[in-house]
Parts: sequence; C-alpha cells; structure tokens
Amino acid sequence: MTADTYGESSNGSVRRPLGPNIVRVGLALAIAFAALAAGAGYWQVARSAPLSVAPDNPAVVAAARKALRGRILDRSGTILADNRKDDNGEPYRVYRDSAMSPIVGYASRQFGTAGLERAYDAELLGSVRPDPVADLLKKFEPDPLDPQQLKLSISLPLQRAAVRALGNDRGAVVILDPKTGEVLVLASTPIYDASAIANPDTGEAAFAKLRDDKRLPFLPRATQGQYVPGSVFKIVTALAGLGSGSINPDTTFAQQPRAEQDGLVVSGFRVRDGHHLVTGSKALDFYEATEVSCNIWYALTGLKTGGDNLAATAKNLGFGDNPPFDLPLGRSQVTNGGGNFGGGFKDSVELANASYGQAETVVTPFQMALVAATVANDGVLMQPHVVTSLSGKKSGTRTIDPSVWRRIVSAGVARDVQQAMQRAVEGPLGRQFTSGAKVPGVSTAGKSGTAQLGGTGEPNSWFIGFAPVEDPQVAIAVIVEHGGRGGERAAPLAGNLMTLALKSLAGG
Repeated sequence: MTADTYGESSNGSVRRPLGPNIVRVGLALAIAFAALAAGAGYWQVARSAPLSVAPDNPAVVAAARKALRGRILDRSGTILADNRKDDNGEPYRVYRDSAMSPIVGYASRQFGTAGLERAYDAELLGSVRPDPVADLLKKFEPDPLDPQQLKLSISLPLQRAAVRALGNDRGAVVILDPKTGEVLVLASTPIYDASAIANPDTGEAAFAKLRDDKRLPFLPRATQGQYVPGSVFKIVTALAGLGSGSINPDTTFAQQPRAEQDGLVVSGFRVRDGHHLVTGSKALDFYEATEVSCNIWYALTGLKTGGDNLAATAKNLGFGDNPPFDLPLGRSQVTNGGGNFGGGFKDSVELANASYGQAETVVTPFQMALVAATVANDGVLMQPHVVTSLSGKKSGTRTIDPSVWRRIVSAGVARDVQQAMQRAVEGPLGRQFTSGAKVPGVSTAGKSGTAQLGGTGEPNSWFIGFAPVEDPQVAIAVIVEHGGRGGERAAPLAGNLMTLALKSLAGG
C-alpha cells in the first residue's frame, strides 16, 4: 500500500482530498448561475414592462419621433390632442384649447412630455397594451405599435368656464363626481399654449418664454400647488373629532365665549378669532362653530381630539399618502413631523393652530376636493381618475370603472358634517362668510377659508363644497391666490361653477 493511498505524496507532504473542493467550486458556480438567472428574470420579466415604456428607452424615443400618438378626447368626444406632420413628414402634436394645458400637458421633440402626455406616454405611442398577454406577444408582430386613444372625464366647456372665472388671478379649481371619483374640472391659471411648445418651428422660443415667466405657468396648481388651507381644513378636524368620538355635535367649550374676546391662551400662545360680535356669550356647538368658522372652538376641538387622531384621519384622506391618480400629486401635510406631542406635532401650540388650518399644514386643491367629496359621499372616498377609457385598433377598449379607495368615517359622522357645511352656506350667519356660494334652488354645502400668509398682501381665498346636499353630484375646491378674506373671491366663483356643472350633468 503506497503513501498516496493514505493522503501522502511521494515527497512526504499531505494531499487534500479533491471531493470537497469540487463540491465548493460546483456550489459557487451554481450560486453564480442562479444569481445571473434571477437577474435576467428580474430585468426581462418583472421589470420588462416598465423598462419597455421608460421615456429614456431608445426604442421609445425612436417611436416617439415617427409614430402618430393616440388622440386625447374629453368626456363628450371632443378632440383635445391630435397630430399634424411637418415638411419632413414627421408628426407633431396640436392641442385644441390652452385651458387644458395643466392636464393634457405637451409632447415635444425638444422638451419631452408633461401632463397626461407624459403619464400615458407609452399608451399614446402604442408601445404598451392594456392586456398583459397581448403586450408580451406584440414583439412577434410586424408592426407592434398600437397607439391608444384616451378618453377623459373632463368636460371641456366646464374647464373653459373655470379658467375664465379665475381670469388673471393665479389659482385652481377642481370639480369631481363624489360618487364615482371622475374629475370634471382640473383648472390652473395661468395657462399656456401647448401647441406652441409642440410645434418644432416655435417650440424653443415658446418654452424659453414660459420657463422664465415668474407666474409659473408650468405649475399645475390644482394637483401640485401647495397652500396653507386656513379654515377649509376645519372639515378635516371635524372628521377626526367626530370620527374618533372625541367630540359630538353637541360638544361645547365653557372657555370659548370669553376667549372670543381675549384670545385662547395655549402654552403661552394666544389664538384669536373675530366672530365674538355675532355669537356673543354663547358657547357654540359643532354646527354653530362651523357656521361662523370659529377658530377658538376648532383649536379646542383639535386639542381634545389629539395629534394622533388628527394625523391619522388626515393620512387616511391622502395627506402624505396620495391616492392612486393619473397625474403626479403634490404632497399635502397636516404637520411637518418630527415632534413627540402625538401625530408628529411638536407641541400643543402647533396642534391648536393646525386644527384651524394654519401652523405647518399645507394642502393641494386636489386634496381638499377629495375631503369635500368624502363628506358628500357619506364618508367613502372613491379613487379619483381622469382617464375613463383607452382604445386601440388592435387591443380594443379598456374602461376604467369607479372603485372605492377608502372609507374614512361612518355615514352618520359624514352626515353630521354635511349638515354643518350646509349651515355654513345657507345659515343666517354662515351665508355672510360664503356669499355667492349657494346654487340657486339647490341645497348647497361648503366651507370658506382665509389662508393667512403674513406680510401686507391679501390672503389666499378658499372654498370647498358640494351640491345637492341630499344627493351630491359635484364636489369642488377653489383657491384664488391673494383673493381676499373669508372666501371673498372663491365662494361666488365656486357657486357659479357648481351651477354650471349641475346643468351640464343634467344635459342642460
């Protein structure tokens, strides 16, 4: 028997068995191949669809230059975006009305895309299809492109009316159907000429002028404008207080009448209000406090409700956690967070001020329209959407059906808030603060707001509401930058637009 048999070499050194080494090498190779397979599977299967429609994908860029994009239509079938060809036979986009620019956006060879043109770029080009199976098989077709036509819930006549109503003011209007989540109006001012950007001959000059405009026409204020809400945020506080059981409609605060005159002292900070002349020495309940928009009552309600409950209700409504939507949404917040007082609030002063819409609370008009729609729809927040269908020659039509996003509060709580908001528009004291908001002959609910901005300029003017109260068809949010106090500018604008919207929906 030789030494090699026992693991020794002829020179007396010990030889290690080959079996374990082979196992280790095999295992390492197996892991490496598994990692490669997993990576290939991830990028070619799991991430295939997003990568194939990415705006910087060379195939998408090439298709964008040659393909005729799908049309975009309003709810009645009016063409909002179509195609023309230049002298070289290459297509470019044309748009029917500048009032639609904050929604539709633009598609430009030089400057890319914005708005729905960006959000649905792949569908409009036809590089992706609604049916996943058809989307996988399209690579085997000689012409894989199938441009999709988008149909929107937007009403062009109502959109135009909203833009005209805002006039030269900067602001926004959002109108939606609270029962379906369909958006009827998404207006922002100032508007811009999207056709001038899309046209290769005028695009560079038009884009440069708009980019340097200090009024920020490229900002879609309805969805991404962030504003201090003022008193319209009291509706969120009401939902949190009533929904958590911290208050009820009969809740009063003994210190409120005196504080109307001297201010409510919260940890050394004095909360002031201006309604003591019309409410006298009466301790207000929920309905009365909402009708006269009492800051003192709402500050006390916020403190009693607590930061955790207020922040949780706001989050459920979409603050900091936006609902799925066709377009990017700016972030709304009830607090900037970081505090340990509850809900991220720093202390009782911040909570008290946030409860009537000041402090670090900021919102988008779209978010406040969702708040109004939730109250109108008996506490249920529908998933908002602006695209109602996509149609292609090869893929057919896919319809976007209404769907519930979340239940925020019980129907009973929502009806209490409905009643309070109706008094804020139709009550003997409330109508003094919401003049012009009532739809003639129709029960109307709402809440005005004044967003104090500091300095010497006029505050922002807010209004949110819905109508009819007993069977809501429209919910609205309006903000007019520097539009005056107490909904001075926003309330009558909202009343006129709700009137037009209800007539339009009724076929009038």
